[in-house]
Amino acid sequence: MSKVNVVLGTFFGDEGKGKIIDYLGEKADLAIRCTGGNNAGHTIEVNGVKYAFHLIPSSILNKNTIALIGNGVVIDPKVLIEEIESLKEKGINTDNLRISDKAHVIFPYHIAMDKLLEEMRGDKKIGTTARGIGPSYCDKFERCGIRMEDLYAKDFAEKVRDNVRRKNEIFKLHGKEELDAEKMIKDYQKYARYLKKYVVDSISLIHEYLDDDKNVICEGAQATLLDIDFGSYPFVTSSNPTIGGIITGSGLNPKNIGDVYGVLKAYSSRVGEGVFMTEQNNAIGDTIRELGHEYGTTTKRPRRCGWLDLVALKYAVRVNGLTHLAINHVDTIGKLDKIKVCTGYEHDGIVDDKFSLNEEYLKKCKPVYEEYLGNFGDISEIKNFDDLPENAKKYLNRIEEYVGIPIKFIGVGAKRENMIIK
Repeated sequence: MSKVNVVLGTFFGDEGKGKIIDYLGEKADLAIRCTGGNNAGHTIEVNGVKYAFHLIPSSILNKNTIALIGNGVVIDPKVLIEEIESLKEKGINTDNLRISDKAHVIFPYHIAMDKLLEEMRGDKKIGTTARGIGPSYCDKFERCGIRMEDLYAKDFAEKVRDNVRRKNEIFKLHGKEELDAEKMIKDYQKYARYLKKYVVDSISLIHEYLDDDKNVICEGAQATLLDIDFGSYPFVTSSNPTIGGIITGSGLNPKNIGDVYGVLKAYSSRVGEGVFMTEQNNAIGDTIRELGHEYGTTTKRPRRCGWLDLVALKYAVRVNGLTHLAINHVDTIGKLDKIKVCTGYEHDGIVDDKFSLNEEYLKKCKPVYEEYLGNFGDISEIKNFDDLPENAKKYLNRIEEYVGIPIKFIGVGAKRENMIIK
């Protein structure tokens, strides 16, 4: 039986997971997206063409790889169909797409509820993408959610009417427009017909591949510090983008897991609200943002930028059981004259590497930095670690030394081929 390779984000998302997934996916027979919804996004550039993915595993670009949307994903079928059609327009055949019959479905009332809740929070908003992700997961755990398999059930229309009736009572209380259940039913029956050929029993599919010793990978969405349990709550996503979510969002078991790759950038960034210990809300942060083109794939929002936080990275290693690191944007940070990296938090005169998610505790902490020389020059065509400038090697070696696991992939440019495999 084969083992599954997993790719996860280590910080606040947007680390460049797509590039690593793309590389591993070239040899994959099956690639699984396990958590989140179309609030996630990553971009891959292949032969000069950029592909932005929000729901479909990026391994769809490899015609020999089955790309599965797992049961832990919440799916907006309208968005999914648009993504399929966009790929077809670019000449990509989607016959290798599969969708778990157990994945939950996002409806217009989820999106409306998302917007209402955020509006009600006022200046305490979370900063959601307003795509209905959280309310869809709420319905999942409240046990009134509608799954992909339900779209084809006899009582589908009845389930929609019940949900819309209950949601409309809430919208009416807040002076919001009530939703039309009958229109929703017709729209979703149309979506269901379009997607039916892709819907499968995903648990059986995955374990058949493992039993046949096939190459299987899992594509993570979002990242560790956005995890609903292990992230900077409440400024997190509504699912578990850590290793636990990989298991519950796919039907894998712990014995199936092989290598776990943690993806990061050579600096840190974040979209949305919440504590960000190494943020540089100054000229340095602005420079990193522009050099790294740090604007959200899904929202286009400018990302908050700052120095790499090794305290938080070690936390991600521990929580996920990471076996290797994949670090992107080494070329970007190398354009600065000097680079800082956080190696501890100072609180009450004590410096340690204790990572905490308690906001009040973090407000009392100050990041402690080590400084390294930048000016790496043009490293985009370098293929061997030993050929990197000494300044770059010192920086990368320090990261490995601090967290105690090796760096496997080093991104030195925007294109898929701009990567060192160490």
